[in-house]
Amino acid sequence: MAAEGGGKEMNEIKTQFTTREGVYKLLTHSEYSRPNRVPFNSQGSNPVKVSFVNVNDQSGNGDRICFNVGRELYFYIYKGVRKAADLSKPIDKRIYKGTQPTCHDFNPITATAESVSLLVGFSAGQVQLIDPIKKETSKLFNEEVGSSQICPLLRLIDKSRVTCVRWVPGSESLFLVAHSSGSMYLYNVENTCGTTAPHYQLLKQGENYAVHTCKSKSARNPLLRWTVGEGALNEFAFSPDGKFLACASQDGFLRVFGFDAAELHGTMKSYFGGLLCVCWSPDGRYIVAGGEDDLVTVWSFSDCRVIARGHGHKSWVSVVAFDHCTTSVEDGDPPAEFSGSDEEFHEQIHFGAGRDRANSAHSRLSKRNSTDSRPVSVTYRFGSVGQDTQMCLWDLTEDILFPHLPLSRTRTHTNVMSATNNVSNSSTSGNPANSLPSTLPRSNSFTTTTTTTTKGNSIIDSAFIATGVSKFATLSLHDSRKERHEKDHKRNHSMGHISSKSSDKLNQLSSTRTAKAEAAKTLGTTLCPRMQDVPLLEPLVCKKIAHERLTVLIFLEDCLVTACQEGFVCTWARPGKGLLSSQNNPANSPSGTVV
Repeated sequence: MAAEGGGKEMNEIKTQFTTREGVYKLLTHSEYSRPNRVPFNSQGSNPVKVSFVNVNDQSGNGDRICFNVGRELYFYIYKGVRKAADLSKPIDKRIYKGTQPTCHDFNPITATAESVSLLVGFSAGQVQLIDPIKKETSKLFNEEVGSSQICPLLRLIDKSRVTCVRWVPGSESLFLVAHSSGSMYLYNVENTCGTTAPHYQLLKQGENYAVHTCKSKSARNPLLRWTVGEGALNEFAFSPDGKFLACASQDGFLRVFGFDAAELHGTMKSYFGGLLCVCWSPDGRYIVAGGEDDLVTVWSFSDCRVIARGHGHKSWVSVVAFDHCTTSVEDGDPPAEFSGSDEEFHEQIHFGAGRDRANSAHSRLSKRNSTDSRPVSVTYRFGSVGQDTQMCLWDLTEDILFPHLPLSRTRTHTNVMSATNNVSNSSTSGNPANSLPSTLPRSNSFTTTTTTTTKGNSIIDSAFIATGVSKFATLSLHDSRKERHEKDHKRNHSMGHISSKSSDKLNQLSSTRTAKAEAAKTLGTTLCPRMQDVPLLEPLVCKKIAHERLTVLIFLEDCLVTACQEGFVCTWARPGKGLLSSQNNPANSPSGTVV
């Protein structure tokens, strides 16, 4: 077992780490990979991704896991912390030729012990709907049409790599697909894609975005097409209630849209470079994004502004995720009351299938103390993994969320580094200079406004969604920081999406000068505050846990799951949850584990 010490041990792979709630331990017997357990040669391959679904099996072992490694796709029963993984018996295994899986997503609504609907996106642009339990392939979307003998094969909808695919929350048939071209498409599994190129009709357009509908006499895919910004659309995420959509793009912008109302809710700009990943807090109040600036950025949904940044990674941040089990609220002495309408309260309770695990956190996080100016004690836990092979855990507490209010006496621990030792005490809110201890960072002094949206027609009825805005940007923090980043990126093989088309890279290079000019316009504004204008978080935990860049971080009820580009999917038991030991299955001890 690798030691937890520093010095020459800092580069060793860690197999456990400690937080305030206890010790998290790597369960080597719960490791999933290719059956031969040989590290995968990741050069030229797409990132390893992992998807989970629960099929409500009567035996109590209903979790299923899907992961891709190179051209291969595996589907297993996930035994987690309960039993050792049996890699010799995959439920389904598929090997693809001419293309590679890039992402996938289960539909939790339709999942049963006899059937599951799994969407798989590919490097050549296709999207496949499969049932790995029945071992069937239902449909192929954006497939090639034509005959190679008569005319060249053509992909009629989008030829670029699929970067993200998600079922629309609450729907059995609608799904959304993002491509490295910067376009998103809405599909219906009941419709075909046709044998001719779709004809689009403009529905809405704005600065650097446009929304089109597919013009056809009969129903066909895609239902809608968005063109957003410049460069790839790397990831999108639906809000917990399914009403909003957050998009992270290569042009460095986070864009949040009202999914039903077809309205742009707000935007945020990375410090420099593209944004690669995005996630929502369990209550939908905050969004965290990460990318090529090596930072995690926390954005307030209600205020539409950056409220904190976290620095701990030495290379690009590839995944961010909230931990709904550790996120908590400690109420003050007076009884807490829900702040909002009865309709909003019921909407939070009835989120829909597949979200029961986080319901307790959702309801508690929606409470505020209505009789006391002091906020409740809040701790949002989120994590990040990056191409530096490190995993970081972060705590976001009320001293960051409510910087101008007195702190709760039950404040939980957060490592916070003051963004600057000389923060201006002037504020339009009229708070006294001594309202907070001097060791705690204050929020930035920008005037913030809450953006309101008007509820419009549903996406099915109106068939359009607004998306939005702006230019690619790259801007260094400081000269010395820039030099360190360049060295770290080379050392930690920060190659981003190495399977991207060369044309995409050329387009990015050609727009660099324009990008820097645009970045200079946003730096120092509410879109992209300067480093000294917002609190800077330090990670609670920052450990090297793999030999190759990390591509997955998922928080489950009794464990957290990570994966690296070598093709190893690892299970980390939460404190007190690890039931496995080497005595249970001594014959299953792997010889090619990550640690």
